[in-house]
Amino acid sequence: MRYRIYHFLVNRYPEIRERYHRMHDDATGLKVPLSWLYLLALNIRVRLPGGRLHGQENAVGITEEKHIPTGASESELAVLKVMRPGELAEFLAGYDVISFDVFDTLLFRPFSSPTDLFYFVGEKLLFLNFKELRMRFEREAREEKRSRYGQGEVTLSEIWEKLSRETGISMEQGMQTELDCEEAFCYANPYMLSVYRLLQKQGKKMIAVSDMYLPSAFIKKLLKKAGYEGIEKVCVSCEYGAGKSDGTLFAKVKRELPDGVSVVHIGDNPHSDVKMAKKHGFDVYYYPNADRKTAAYRAMEMSPVVGGAYRGIVNHHLYNGIESYGMAYEYGYVYGGLFVLGYCSFIHRYCREQGVERLLFLSRDGDILKQAYELLYPGVQTAYACWSRAAATKLMAQDNRYDYFRRFLFHKVNQGKTLRDIFHAMDLDMLLGSLPDGLLESDFLDESNIGRIKRFLEEQWQTVLAVYGEQESAAREYYAQMLCGCKRACAVDIGWAGSGAMSLAYLVERKWNLPCRLTGIIAGTNTPHNEETEAGEAFLQSGRLVSYMYSSAQNRDLWKAHDPNRDYNIYWELLLASPTRQFLRFAVDGQGKTKLCFGDMDYNQEGICQIQKGILDFIREYEAHFKDYPHMNQISGRDAYAPMLAAAGEHERYLMKIKEMFDFKVGVGE
Repeated sequence: MRYRIYHFLVNRYPEIRERYHRMHDDATGLKVPLSWLYLLALNIRVRLPGGRLHGQENAVGITEEKHIPTGASESELAVLKVMRPGELAEFLAGYDVISFDVFDTLLFRPFSSPTDLFYFVGEKLLFLNFKELRMRFEREAREEKRSRYGQGEVTLSEIWEKLSRETGISMEQGMQTELDCEEAFCYANPYMLSVYRLLQKQGKKMIAVSDMYLPSAFIKKLLKKAGYEGIEKVCVSCEYGAGKSDGTLFAKVKRELPDGVSVVHIGDNPHSDVKMAKKHGFDVYYYPNADRKTAAYRAMEMSPVVGGAYRGIVNHHLYNGIESYGMAYEYGYVYGGLFVLGYCSFIHRYCREQGVERLLFLSRDGDILKQAYELLYPGVQTAYACWSRAAATKLMAQDNRYDYFRRFLFHKVNQGKTLRDIFHAMDLDMLLGSLPDGLLESDFLDESNIGRIKRFLEEQWQTVLAVYGEQESAAREYYAQMLCGCKRACAVDIGWAGSGAMSLAYLVERKWNLPCRLTGIIAGTNTPHNEETEAGEAFLQSGRLVSYMYSSAQNRDLWKAHDPNRDYNIYWELLLASPTRQFLRFAVDGQGKTKLCFGDMDYNQEGICQIQKGILDFIREYEAHFKDYPHMNQISGRDAYAPMLAAAGEHERYLMKIKEMFDFKVGVGE
């Protein structure tokens, strides 16, 4: 009955489980009953009609209401809460003995919750629901020991003795698997490793004090592997029969030290590592926990395994205190890294399954995607293909006159564009001298003259096609070389209607008769908020167009929530911005060779480079931790979108701040 109540109140909703354990775990004294009241309050809130914890559900989907800083980056705020490593080492060097907490201080795991490790243990053991059972039987083992001996500190073998008895899992195999996973995932906190090495050079005496069920010899092994060589002693609660949470472990450690020595303890738990250490004669230095303070910022509407890994990696990178990054870098790292990693993995799986021989990453969104893809999958044939809305629209003018006028005229009406601007964008400057009577090239394109301009261009249509005919010849030569010897290729783009990939496929297969079938892969599609909601539906259904994150057929909550009218397209395209010039058109030079013509670069080139660096840094970090777990790269489109969904809280306040930094606009020329 007790377990059923616990399951009903804690486990039925992931958002309740995360918040409850964050408060309840390691709680002592009055905080224990307060955590139970908090659990009841969470259940009341989430079970009320329309109730949610992390967001709000409305007509267009779910938005997590996060409060992301806009005045400074997260890491800039984080470094203000700790000393610089050199300053801390100088402060600590004034003591005879320096005591460190281990987990979340000296060592990190790439998870936002330590118990996420159990997902991987259970998967290796091929045992369903292992994480919940592992936590449950550890809790029961502690309660049994507390009732018998007055203290609840248990060893790993005591936990596994009960777990094995209740489940039938081999105790020896289970323990070894858990130890193997700990060894595989634990890594050094770069901030503390820097501090430790500075102290080590001074010959300082350093020990570790940890509330843990793992044996001290194993923890010492983890520390050594992470770079903490020469730590004098590891004091573990399960071996001392005393814990930090009630202060008894500190009391025992203090008695083992010579009389009169000065000692300081560094840790991340305000109660155990600060209050209890002080109570038993230790000076203290509080090191903020990287995961505890970030719930207000980080996406929670994610699958448990990928979500925990994503949050852990982001939190430990931004909040360890060793370095601060700018907002542009963090935009790439926090909101672009998981998406690009997941998108590249999706592309790779599709190409393997479909026998695709060559990948074309369309400029300029394809720039960072190609970099990431080659980082993840070296040796695969890829190409950065010059392409743009403007180039495609001109090359398709003869075959899709409607789209030509729609993009170059009707999308530009009443936008402060002069006829000179319009004709220049179409490469038709030579026609300005023969405009109809009453029209000047300095006139603005508006509803009063757009009809006359359209009729004028229709009258000059052969001249128009002659201009684009030369561009088409150059484009054919360019892509014939790029697709030479290839029968199956994919064109990769951000989205949204899929016009970039589909116009290229039309030209390759129907107009140029190149012997290659071209499929389009996009991150997301048009949505109900687009004027042409169903533009690519037939291609999506037939498989000529493939979408990663959402479409009308998958992740419909995202499909409904993604609103270009609120600049969502711009926010995503900014993640894939490139420090390269806009591609304008194909041309032929004086020697009859293909020439590529480029326009301007986007504003804030340094910021764009920082976004790209953030994305690639996240991918490298993620790959370093999960290189032996390739299934961790299988990131669903829903998970890939989740960080951006969180960033869209508070009426896109954070996203609008990022957009202001770049003056980023979407136009037909991009």
